[in-house]
Amino acid sequence: MYGVIESRAPVTFGKSSIGGVSEDVYTVHHGDIAAVVSRTPVFIYDPTRDNALAHEHVIESVMKNYTIIPMSFGTVFRTDDDIREVLKSIYPSLKDVLKQMTGKLEFGLKVTWDRDRIIEELQRNHEEIHRFHQELTRKHLQSTYFARMQLGRMIDKALAELAANYVREIYDGLRSVCVASRDNKPIGDKMILNAAFLIQKEREMEFDAAVNKVAQKFGDRLNFKYTGPWPPYNFVNIRLKLERGGSS
Repeated sequence: MYGVIESRAPVTFGKSSIGGVSEDVYTVHHGDIAAVVSRTPVFIYDPTRDNALAHEHVIESVMKNYTIIPMSFGTVFRTDDDIREVLKSIYPSLKDVLKQMTGKLEFGLKVTWDRDRIIEELQRNHEEIHRFHQELTRKHLQSTYFARMQLGRMIDKALAELAANYVREIYDGLRSVCVASRDNKPIGDKMILNAAFLIQKEREMEFDAAVNKVAQKFGDRLNFKYTGPWPPYNFVNIRLKLERGGSS
């Protein structure tokens, strides 16, 4: 199951090749909503790159003409009747989310920095850290455990404060052109921002321009990785109430 759309009439979306098997992508209906699905053997597929890309390809095809509530890879049910029961059981929630997400797209933004370079700058330019670092050098205390721990704590605190300031500036530069945003946990120690933004479709170019403007402001101090458009993965919280199992 790839997602849910609004449609009373049956719709097809070409083929899916999850697991290397080509299957038709079609809709299963309850009233004026429909699940976008394809058949699959009773098998739990690994989220390999090829399978994930096949899943995303279907969702991208649907997005060209429909607002879709996306389902994560590996959402499977035994029968089409099971899917109809799910659609029926959470119909009001699905309709509400479809209404809220109509005409909206999600974009991802990951911002990283060269942590070692920033630390070197802090040791030169941060008054407290610079003074302590000089004191350690003068007294030949760099190798002592407690001195290194204290310097490390000072640097970590300064990095956190600097990152928070940068993130605040980034959000300030994008807030006016997005409907909503979600701050996800950064990955690794070089990433300071891992965010998703919900955008009105007609304001996509405005958002793109705003991201570029913010990125230019920081120059080579920060690296911006901007992805999308995606369906609103980070802004939908739909729980499927039927036990998951075998096919579709």
